[in-house]
Amino acid sequence: MAIYKPKGPTSNDIVQDVKRITGGEKVGHAGTLDPLAEGVLVIGIGREGTKNLGIEVKKEKEYLAKIKLGETSTTDDEEGEKEKTEINREPSRIEIDNAVKKFIGKIKQVPPIYSAIKVGGKEAYKFARQGEKPVLLERDAEIKEIEILDYKWPYLELRVVTGPGVYIRALARDIGKELKAGGYLAGLKRTRVGDFTADKALSLEEFKKEYSKK
Repeated sequence: MAIYKPKGPTSNDIVQDVKRITGGEKVGHAGTLDPLAEGVLVIGIGREGTKNLGIEVKKEKEYLAKIKLGETSTTDDEEGEKEKTEINREPSRIEIDNAVKKFIGKIKQVPPIYSAIKVGGKEAYKFARQGEKPVLLERDAEIKEIEILDYKWPYLELRVVTGPGVYIRALARDIGKELKAGGYLAGLKRTRVGDFTADKALSLEEFKKEYSKK
């Protein structure tokens, strides 16, 4: 099943809410959404449901991403400390098109330092919060489609379809770097995970009502 995660709570907060609603059932999720992101969070309930999450997490995902150009962020999103990038001029639409095309297909991607990737057995974000800069190695990633929905400086809006393990924050950062303008993820909505779509995902309140009927 899929819950529509609003902006604000963590993915684990949603898992704990579902666990309370189901009376302590085993609950897990397939693919974390950052607190500032919203959209489809696939939830597994019970032993069978959670066992299948490993399959779901590998499925294709679709996002609507809003990138702010002209600045960088320590977290690669809205939460971090920002720094303006000195640029001579705003990138043209053709330059945006050419930059975006370079990220379609099988690429290498360095995860954000504020991520749950483990470095020496400890999550990278824990090092980052202590003022350290963990060294993260680039990983294979696949971006199947990128469609430019809108570009009006400093905002670039994209529809992105990915394989598993892609960080949209890292994509925003890298597109900004490619344009020599800097960039970070200003907004993110996950609209699909495999066959689970946003229009069919339940809010927690809707799920609570549905579950109480059982």
